[in-house]
Amino acid sequence: MLRFMSWIMLCALSGMALAAPVADLRIQGSNTMGANLGPALVAAMLAAHGVRDIHSVPAATPNEHTLMGTDAQGQPVRVDVAAHGSGTGFTALNDEHADVVASSRPIKDRELVELERLGDLKSPEAEQVIAIDGLAIIVHPRNPLTTLNTEQLAQVFSGNIQTWEALGGVGGSIHLYARDDQSGTWETFKELVLSRAGLPLSAAAKRFESSEQLSDAVSQDPQAIGFIGLPYIREARAVAIVDGASQPMLPLNSLIASEDYPLSRRLYFYLPPAANNPWAKALITFTQSAQGQAIVAQNGFVAQSVVADSVLPGPHMPQDYQALTQQAQRLSVNFRFEEGSASLDNKARQDLLRVVDYLQRHAKLTKQVTLVGFGDAKDNPERAQLLSKLRAMAVRRELVKNGVILREIRGYGAQMPVATNTEDEGRLKNRRVEVWVY
Repeated sequence: MLRFMSWIMLCALSGMALAAPVADLRIQGSNTMGANLGPALVAAMLAAHGVRDIHSVPAATPNEHTLMGTDAQGQPVRVDVAAHGSGTGFTALNDEHADVVASSRPIKDRELVELERLGDLKSPEAEQVIAIDGLAIIVHPRNPLTTLNTEQLAQVFSGNIQTWEALGGVGGSIHLYARDDQSGTWETFKELVLSRAGLPLSAAAKRFESSEQLSDAVSQDPQAIGFIGLPYIREARAVAIVDGASQPMLPLNSLIASEDYPLSRRLYFYLPPAANNPWAKALITFTQSAQGQAIVAQNGFVAQSVVADSVLPGPHMPQDYQALTQQAQRLSVNFRFEEGSASLDNKARQDLLRVVDYLQRHAKLTKQVTLVGFGDAKDNPERAQLLSKLRAMAVRRELVKNGVILREIRGYGAQMPVATNTEDEGRLKNRRVEVWVY
């Protein structure tokens, strides 16, 4: 009798184990991406692959989502999304608890080493830029301040500047609002603003795991200032940012798409190159498609779809560049390069295909394109101009392989910087090639 009861209990336990839900795809990482964008991309991808009855299952843990559906064979499909910060995604990948990492910052060297058994996560197939975001510096909508530079931002968020009057404004003491330590938004702000100045975040800053809660808190506090991803400005107001000798820039879509805005950043999916999860690969392919990029835009981020925009001439522009703005339109992508290299980076390789597709669709393959190269400051201005033109020539070589005959190549050296030349990150942003179409 005891043996019979034991057998029943064993069967019951085995049945429970078999019935335990197992995710077909596990995404972990950035709250910026996982709060809305990740689930939206997953749902659209599943629908594109014939999954029916797609629905979200309430999760007990905040910032986690489960999407369920039924495939064409009647089998259940489950995707788990956990959005607790970019760093947690790489940890989960290392612990085999994630298939895809969603990150609002590039993978760190330390993480690359820890995960090298999974392959090169900086390779083009592993590192996928899926969208561009901008860190908006937000204040109360009635705050009269309109512009801040990155040095002032560092002084404010470190607590060295504590009053609005010290910035030429009004309002008394400054109240600081910041994302939490696990957030890629925080990592980006720390890297682009605080670390550059060698300063820590003030202990007085109020920290938030939720982007929405931070933005709403700033919009209700007349003395507040915070930083947030572009889709979460909500009722607050963004101020224009200056970096080094750049022009003041608001977090506008056109400036973020080209990555000229000082606090722009890339959003990534990381998928180990040897991964064999078909849903993970399907998600990457879908996200890079026109349909996937439309989902990116619908969720308030900046898609990588190529569009042409007119540019207003300004006194900071060389005369012949001003003339170019009156004759042609600028495409919404800049080509950038691997650090210390003339090779296009992973995003530029994807952008090359998008630019060629745009030129084909608009019948601009023959002498309708001008490439304009820029660089960082050098001791010899003539060398800076030569290097900027060489970068444009590197892009030309790739376009020529795809049947594009250019009209002209220009190099402007270190003119018109979009970031400070005193930091590696700024120099990388200044080393860029613009695409103009007639």
